[in-house]
Amino acid sequence: MNRLAQSALLFLLGATLLHAGMTDLYLRYVKAGLRPLVLLAGVALIATAAATLWYDRRRTGHDHDHHHEPRITWLLTLPVLALILVAPPALGSYSAAHTGTALQKPFGFPDLPADGPLRLGVADYAGRAVYGDGRSLRDRELKITGFVTLDRAGSPYLVRMGLNCCAADAQPVKIALTGNVPPVLSPDTWLEITGRYTPRRTKDPVNDGPIPYLEVTRAKPVPTPHDPYDETWNT
Repeated sequence: MNRLAQSALLFLLGATLLHAGMTDLYLRYVKAGLRPLVLLAGVALIATAAATLWYDRRRTGHDHDHHHEPRITWLLTLPVLALILVAPPALGSYSAAHTGTALQKPFGFPDLPADGPLRLGVADYAGRAVYGDGRSLRDRELKITGFVTLDRAGSPYLVRMGLNCCAADAQPVKIALTGNVPPVLSPDTWLEITGRYTPRRTKDPVNDGPIPYLEVTRAKPVPTPHDPYDETWNT
C-alpha cells in the first residue's frame, strides 16, 4: 500500500472513532468511561494521516521514481466505510443463551430507598437475591429492564450483558421469570418488568451458575436503551 492509501485509511479510521465517540455508537463496543480515549485515538489517527501525507508529498517531490501500488489496495477502506455506515447491534439473546451467567458475589450492597417502587439493574437484583437472600427486596415492588432470551426448553430470562472493558469480553447476568409472564416472548425484546422478589432459584443450563427468579406482575416492551450494556455488575 502506498502512502496516499495509508493516509486515507488512517483518516477514515480516525474519523470513524471520532464519529463513534461523539455519538452513542461507541457504546456498542466499549464502556462509557472510555469515551475520552476513543476521541483521543481518533484525533491521533487523523494527525498521523496528515503527517504521513505531508511526508509523502515531500518525498515524491525529490524522488521521480516513486513507486505506485495497485489500486486494489484502496479496497482496504471498504471495511472502515462499512463500520461508519452500518453499525452492528449490541450483543443480545444469542450470546446470552450460549454463555453462562457471570453473576459474582458483590463486596456489599448499597442502601436502597425506604419507600416506593425500586428500580434495579438485572445484576443488582440478581446479586441481592442470590447473595443477600433477598433481605432488601422482600415486600417491595421492583422494576427491572433487560432483554429477553430463551433457553432450549423455551424458559424465559431477563438479561443484561456486563462489560469489563469492551464488547469482546461481555458476559450475561440472567433473571428467570415466573408469574404473569407474557405468553409469547421474542428473543432480544427489551422489557420493563414490574414484579416482586421470590426465593425460588435455578441453575444456568450452560455453566450451572445461580439464577434467581422474579415474580412478574406486569411486563411492557420498551425501546433499546442508549447504553445496552450493564457496567455495574463487576464493580
